[in-house]
Amino acid sequence: MSEQLKKILQSSDLIRKKFPKRFNLDTAVIIEKDFDVLNGFKIIDDISLAEIFPSESIRKNAGKILFAKCGDKDVIIYDGRAHYYDGVSMRDIGHIIYVLKYLGVKKIISIDEAGTLNPRFAAGELALIYDHINLMGDNPLIGKNENELGLRFPDMSNAYNRNTHDEIFSILQENMIKVNDSVYLGITGPESETDAEARFYRDIGADVAGYSVVPENITAVHCGLKFASLCLITRELIADKMMEDDRSEKQKAKDRKVSLNSAEKKLSKVLALIVKKI
Repeated sequence: MSEQLKKILQSSDLIRKKFPKRFNLDTAVIIEKDFDVLNGFKIIDDISLAEIFPSESIRKNAGKILFAKCGDKDVIIYDGRAHYYDGVSMRDIGHIIYVLKYLGVKKIISIDEAGTLNPRFAAGELALIYDHINLMGDNPLIGKNENELGLRFPDMSNAYNRNTHDEIFSILQENMIKVNDSVYLGITGPESETDAEARFYRDIGADVAGYSVVPENITAVHCGLKFASLCLITRELIADKMMEDDRSEKQKAKDRKVSLNSAEKKLSKVLALIVKKI
């Protein structure tokens, strides 16, 4: 058994020992620590990510693992994700996703914060991801492949499972929430984007830009998990308009918080419904 697989099994065994009674997993949700979107979820118990994962970089930025009920579904929630820009390696980000597979998860819903490159979208809205462009310069599959986890060259043509995407699309429409169907651009962060970068990103076909979803998605596809992603749009990255923005950094942070709260309210209205139906 490879060292990679051994660590995955160790982590999954540690989490499984913490399972509430009769806890049968199907779905995982990944959010940031400060996201207020869990309306409709009953939190049964929690443990710290630092208790489970061996990487020192993960321990320094650890959130929680929440065990929750959503209707009659048991759900595991990573409340606080690992970030590449915090020094967490791509392989360690992949490790966290592989562990979900060995816990019995079949579907992942990843919730990220993003900036919009598309002038038809606005801060405070939601983006539903149907594809991505990886400009992070790295990914979790670089290095020796563990064949038990997945193929050496996984097919990414349906990376954001089309059926799951369409089900979420319908739920958003039924609840009168604007659907911003989007190509997500994965970049490293944490610095903000230049005006020239924003123009380039839009020119190559991206609608929103973020720092977290791409490595999670690549790993999920590699190990055969269905993956969907929704983004809370909190910034506008519109070329030329950015250079004319004379707001102070303090005001930008305040406006971002307002946009985050607006997007959170929209997602909180439907996230539990999405988990129940997909």
